[in-house]
Amino acid sequence: MFGSGNVFLADRKKTKAEMESRVKKAAAALSSLGIKPDDSVALFLRNDFAHIEARYGASLLGAYLVCMNWHFKAEEAEYILQDSNAKAIVIHADLLPQIEHGIPDNVEVLVAPTPPEIRDAYRLDPAICEVPVGRRAWDKFIESFDEWDRPPERPRGIMLYTSGTTGKPKGVQRPPRTPEQEKAYKVAVGLSHGRRPGMRSLLCGPCYHAPLDVQVTLALEEEDADLIIQPRFDAEGFLKLVEKHGVTHAHMVPVMFVRLLNLPEDVRNKYDVSSLEHIIHGAAPVSVEVKRAMIEWWGPVLVEYYGGTEIGVVGLANSEQWLKKPGTVGPPPPNAVVKILDEDGKELRPGEVGEIYTGNPALNDFTYRGREEERKAIERDGLVTLGDMGYKDEDGWLFISDRRKDMIISGGVNIYPAEIEGVLITMPGVAECAVFGVPDREFGESIMAVVETADGVTLSEDEVRSFLLRHLANYKIPKHVEFRKDLPREETGKIFKRQLRDPYWKAAGRAI
Repeated sequence: MFGSGNVFLADRKKTKAEMESRVKKAAAALSSLGIKPDDSVALFLRNDFAHIEARYGASLLGAYLVCMNWHFKAEEAEYILQDSNAKAIVIHADLLPQIEHGIPDNVEVLVAPTPPEIRDAYRLDPAICEVPVGRRAWDKFIESFDEWDRPPERPRGIMLYTSGTTGKPKGVQRPPRTPEQEKAYKVAVGLSHGRRPGMRSLLCGPCYHAPLDVQVTLALEEEDADLIIQPRFDAEGFLKLVEKHGVTHAHMVPVMFVRLLNLPEDVRNKYDVSSLEHIIHGAAPVSVEVKRAMIEWWGPVLVEYYGGTEIGVVGLANSEQWLKKPGTVGPPPPNAVVKILDEDGKELRPGEVGEIYTGNPALNDFTYRGREEERKAIERDGLVTLGDMGYKDEDGWLFISDRRKDMIISGGVNIYPAEIEGVLITMPGVAECAVFGVPDREFGESIMAVVETADGVTLSEDEVRSFLLRHLANYKIPKHVEFRKDLPREETGKIFKRQLRDPYWKAAGRAI
């Protein structure tokens, strides 16, 4: 199943053979709970060996993996666990109190002890890192089983949850790939991620992200490849791992570049990064200045992509291509289709901005779990859109210029204003509110909340943030809070967000 090589968690090492044995025991353990093909298993885990064990163990059984953002609070987790019909959840011990009362009674809870590498990285109290009395411990549970020795089921992959303007996450679900689709998929991800024998791949972002799951899979399957897991991204720590392991590959987001560039010059120059050869990045806008500085430092090793949970990778630009046309996300990779359409579905000429519609034969079709009408709404003539606006130049290279959706991308994480607004409007004293993204040099975008209070009510920024923190993950809490009266409205009565948002983007020289 896995190739030769090793997996490192900080300084701790396991061979891939040891990991494969643990994965097969995990499959047997999950099967004993009644997990079968097309069931769902949820993972609420940080970067750890346990993630690999649970993810690939469930995959052997043909179960869908629901990789959850571990910042979620109980209400958010409960919705996804119920919507995905998860039969079990594997969760780190320190994270259990965060969502415990939101876990449905019919979900089997398997608690992984939080390892010292994660405990130290997040400065956690050791007492909360142990499996609570009365809870089933993941490591001891799987060790009580022999290795799974039956033929593997066709893998269902990850059921990722993504949101739209409704603010409620939608599960993107695909049937198993056919052999032909599997072959096309492996070619596509091999191209985008630079797969090769002997690669040394550094996982420096959260393992619940889809592109990072691809990165992990490629490193595990490739012969003589090592996978190095950084428990938590730290800029200087990243450089130390690159030098120590001779890292060749990584998936990154632009906020990581900013933090690396913010290191003192003597710190940056202290580490040998000459082994780097393929750094794929995406998931958020990156400024021209930041990207140029990274290429000057690391050389032409950056590869930028455009894509999404539903569409895979449909734009790919290496450093040479980007330097030739700064701002591009590249031409479509082989076999991918990208069209720019107007509101009537007519294909536009080069340079004309319209909505981006794409098709990717390397991916089998998808549904939004239980939301067929929403799935139909994003399709035209077999192509689908994520609501992004852009254009192609005369050479067919893609440029992103706008987003039709209100989605905020901050530090590579998708944030949906409607979800935050839905909570904020319930706060006593709030009459109306609007949430949107504003430019942020470090994160690409940050969250702005504009609040209209009820007559005679005075609220503070801290009060707003404290209220939201009781219901939402920390990364969804607005960085900026403003209070206004008489928020602008469209003729329909809906708050006119563009009037609120445009001044910030124009001031930054970025139209949206």
